[in-house]
Amino acid sequence: MSIDAPETKIVESYRIACDGGEGALGHPRVWLSISHETGSVECGYCDCKYVHKDHAEKAA
Repeated sequence: MSIDAPETKIVESYRIACDGGEGALGHPRVWLSISHETGSVECGYCDCKYVHKDHAEKAA
């Protein structure tokens, strides 16, 4: 059985909100701050990775 890789989203802001995106099946909304050095952050609930658009080429 294989496990799907967590989703990666390219965003335009360094502060974003994540709620799991699945309505009642999601998770509590949390606010995440993207590091200016690394350009990314991962949600502690759903493992979704958010990458700022200025660092998108490094995420590929």
